[in-house]
Amino acid sequence: MDTPAESRLDRLRRAASARLGPLRHLPALFRLALATDPRLTAASLALRLLRAGLPALMLYIAKLVVDAVVAGRAGPPPEAGWLADPRLHHLGMLVGIELGLAVLSDLLGRATAYVDGVLAEKVGNATSLRLMTHAAALDLEQFEDSAIQDRLERARRQVAWRSNLIGQLLGQLQDLVTAITLAVAVGTMLPGLVLLLVLALIPAFLNELHFNARGYRLAFRRSPDRRETDYLRYLGADAASAKEVKLFGLAAHLAARFRDLAARLLAENRELARHRALAGGAFATLGTLAYYAAYLVIAGEALAGTLTVGDLTFLGGAFLRLRGLVEGLLLGASQVMGQAQYLDDLFSFFTIAPTIRSGSHPVPERLRTGFVFEDVGYRYPGQSRWAVRHLSLAIGAGEVVALVGENGAGKTTIVKLLARLYAPTEGRILLDGRDLAEYDIESLRARIGVIFQDFLRFDFTAGDNIAVGRIEAREDREGIAAAARRALADAVIERLPGTYDQRLGRRFEDGVELSGGEWQKVAIARAYRRDAAMLVLDEPTAALDAAAEAEIFRRFADLAAGRTALLISHRFSTVRRADRIVVLSGGRVLEEGTHADLVARGGRYAELFELQAAGYR
Repeated sequence: MDTPAESRLDRLRRAASARLGPLRHLPALFRLALATDPRLTAASLALRLLRAGLPALMLYIAKLVVDAVVAGRAGPPPEAGWLADPRLHHLGMLVGIELGLAVLSDLLGRATAYVDGVLAEKVGNATSLRLMTHAAALDLEQFEDSAIQDRLERARRQVAWRSNLIGQLLGQLQDLVTAITLAVAVGTMLPGLVLLLVLALIPAFLNELHFNARGYRLAFRRSPDRRETDYLRYLGADAASAKEVKLFGLAAHLAARFRDLAARLLAENRELARHRALAGGAFATLGTLAYYAAYLVIAGEALAGTLTVGDLTFLGGAFLRLRGLVEGLLLGASQVMGQAQYLDDLFSFFTIAPTIRSGSHPVPERLRTGFVFEDVGYRYPGQSRWAVRHLSLAIGAGEVVALVGENGAGKTTIVKLLARLYAPTEGRILLDGRDLAEYDIESLRARIGVIFQDFLRFDFTAGDNIAVGRIEAREDREGIAAAARRALADAVIERLPGTYDQRLGRRFEDGVELSGGEWQKVAIARAYRRDAAMLVLDEPTAALDAAAEAEIFRRFADLAAGRTALLISHRFSTVRRADRIVVLSGGRVLEEGTHADLVARGGRYAELFELQAAGYR
């Protein structure tokens, strides 16, 4: 058992680690800045170092001016007039030097602000790109994890807020160099004053550390609440949710939920800010008392004749400036430590590694034998229920297979397993006799064209909405138009004011919104644009009328010739066209065969088919 002294030591070590641990990311931040723009980073550092020595030099010139004036007043008046007096020439030279230093300091400050602004924006952009790239590399399963969503939200916020930290750190370095030069100058005359100032300001520094840590803990704990307020703000003010909000009269409810949640966040932040202001004010008063005590000592030394009037001017100005610098350095250091805790959110997100590893084997352009599921099971993280279990299924090369089943039967999960958006919890999936995990994941996804029922509606041009199916060939306008014709989207696009160059959606001012069925045709064209070995359509015609659906599947049959195709639909008029129909129940294969075979068998498929057919009688 630890002794009380050892326990206290362990607590101190843990506290020190919590305070100083996030600082480990500062070198990574500087490396990021250097990698983004080494010249701008070096320029910012050089400009600050040049400016750092100017305050002490300007104060010393001011001292010389005062001493020259005092000495000049003690001498006889000039005989030839003031303009010819060498004492005035000497003063003019000193004032001119001080003026030049002031102008130089201003120019260096403006140049530094310009460089820092550009550098911060470039680092922010580079970090955003890195965040986007890393997030895209994560598994779909990780994206669906609420804890990782919280970490992503915190990281996304830090990209915009922490890119200025580099300028703040370099500013701290500049102030440190300035403080050292002033401290050396003051210390050579009255060494005890610098120590008095530092001792008086240390409590304020520790106070800031304490409240920075409390602020970070509060922000960390409130990440889910902030995500919910963002979600409520989106629901209450977005075109996609407007019709349901209006029809169901949800505006007041959403506003009330937002108001309550925002009020709780505000109350906690306000309480923290109040305690911080009260404690900070008390410690700031201590620093002010230390300054005036030192000022009284300096005035007493000048009165006793130990210091000249110029020395009094220099020490008074230097000590006032030093007090501000030391206070700023201590408080700035506490702020850097506080910001470094938030920086930990950003860099720790980059440590999340995808669990699905890519193989190295390339996927062939055309499949030879197809896919085979061998006793596959998949269970979502944190769920006791299996989405699919003991699933054995073959999808032959060149075969059009339809999946049928009630909601929750596992149809979409099978598609995501095929594309390795998920990895099986049990069993394995073979492609042309090789384990799917051995294939290069990018190569695999490039050979699969998938359109889900909840496809993404990009606020891009109509052409780009189709081109995303094969984005590397975005400039192939003829290929895009051909895909649109196959999906019956060409007639929709030709009616738009800008045809293929017309922006879609309502997010931007020049956008044009499409109906659900029109969007679905564009999405199907996206799948057709992809020169894939396997086509997967997950409820692709849910928003289309019967005539458009029939025409699209006639064309789909032509397109799928020689390819492997997987079709998911609740419409039996669609699935009956498949070479083979697989009926799923509870994540397993219940029965399979052609439409005629399954109807004749009188099983679950025949029952579902009869129920749907009865609705048309």
